[in-house]
Order: sequence, then C-alpha cells, then structure tokens
Amino acid sequence: MKPFAPWKIQTDGRFVLADISTRLPDKLAKADEAKWLKELFERLNKLQTTLYAAKSRGLLLVLQGMDTAGKDGVIRHVFTHVSPLGVRAQAFAAPTEEEKRHDFLWRIHSKVPALGEMVIFNRSHYEDVLVPQVRGWLKPAQIEKRLAHIRHFEALLHDEGITVLKCYLHISKAEQKKRLQARIDDPQKQWKLQASDFEDRKLWPAFMKAYQQTLAATSTAQAPWYIIPADDKSDRNRFLAELLVATLEDMKLKMPIATLKPGSFKLL
Repeated sequence: MKPFAPWKIQTDGRFVLADISTRLPDKLAKADEAKWLKELFERLNKLQTTLYAAKSRGLLLVLQGMDTAGKDGVIRHVFTHVSPLGVRAQAFAAPTEEEKRHDFLWRIHSKVPALGEMVIFNRSHYEDVLVPQVRGWLKPAQIEKRLAHIRHFEALLHDEGITVLKCYLHISKAEQKKRLQARIDDPQKQWKLQASDFEDRKLWPAFMKAYQQTLAATSTAQAPWYIIPADDKSDRNRFLAELLVATLEDMKLKMPIATLKPGSFKLL
C-alpha cells in the first residue's frame, strides 16, 4: 500500500485537508492506457470472485464527500467490472423516525457486509457526526462520544474479519459549482438536485472543518481514511480502483478447497 501513503491519513491525525490537492499529480503516460485499465479491472474481478467464494473475509468500502464529489459515479464506473454476486451498494439518507428512536449506529450495523461480501456505503454513519456538527444539533462532547463509538464499531468489524476501507472524495468548491450548474442545465440530471445541495454549499467552510476533525479522529490502523482527489472523474475512478485492488491483495485471499474431486464424475 506504499504508493497510496501520501493520501492515507495517519493515525496521529496530523494532516491539513486544505493542503491536499483535489487533483492528482500529472500521471505518467502509459503505452496503452486502455490495456492497462482492462488488466486492472480483470484483477479486481478475480479478487472479488475469490472473496465471494472463500467467505473468510468481507470488505466495507465507505464513500464520503460533498455533494457532486462522485459517490454515485465511482460506484457506477468501478463496480460495473465485477459480478453482482456478493457486491451490494447501500445509500444512507436522513434517519427515519424509527431510526431516530435507536442509537445512531442501529441502522448501520445490519447493512455491513457478511463474510464473502463487498458492500459500498454511499454516505454512512459519518453523516450522523458531520451534519449534526455543522448544524449545531449536538454539543462538542456528544460529537466526541460518537467519534469514539465509531472507532469501537469499526474495530469490532475488523476483529470479525471485515476490512474497512474509507475514502473521502476530495472535490474543490470551484469544481462543485461546475457540476451543480451542469445538473441545473441538463434535464436528465435535474432530478438529482436538492435544496440541501445549495444550503450545504453556503456552509462549505463549516463542512471542511467538520471533515478535518472527523477524518483525523477516526483514521485508525484497523480502518484508515484515504483522501481521493476527485476534481478529475477519470483519475478519481482509476485511483479508487487501484486502491481497492491493493486492499484486496493485502487480504491474502485464497480460493476454497474444492469439495468434489474433478475426476470423480464423468459427463455423459
């Protein structure tokens, strides 16, 4: 995972989100980009198949980011290359009335992956820390308690064989303006628009402060955060696919031993 070290938030929390570029450095030109990407996604597909077959580990991918950062786009472009068996995307909106009557992790726990599964969270339990912090719905001490609960929750998942990979899609305010305008101008995209998109944009500095605090407090050895530069969509998708492949390879997955010997049966 060394190539990703510059974008990994260390456990000491010493990083400044504003100092990290929303664009990747100029990438080295590859002789055959299309061929390289094809091989990358073939590796991803093989690893996901092994994860599903072995059922010895699970993978939770958490995607967070401001509106238009590309959570839907990443899911659509990266995971189209793997089998739908054992892969599930789960979106989280504002808590329902029933969910509000439980602890804030109640609605999350039942959605995490089982062994053999890969689950992508489009937004997550982190919404229940970020939004209340920005809106002033919870006191600082309550926020700190929730952050501690999240660390313990993710440690539990790790101990039960679930690898937790958390990615913050890092978009600039200028790029967000372009993407919001594109949604306004395109009738096929207008359905995505919500009043909260524009309200949250006015609170950009507060959200950046909340993300700074939250990412620093919850990047652990068991569940690290990675900053994914997201101003360029193709770079964003490629970077996340590479990180996902590296994470799966680090899990040392192995195909299960066959229960039937190939030579035991004859096809008639």
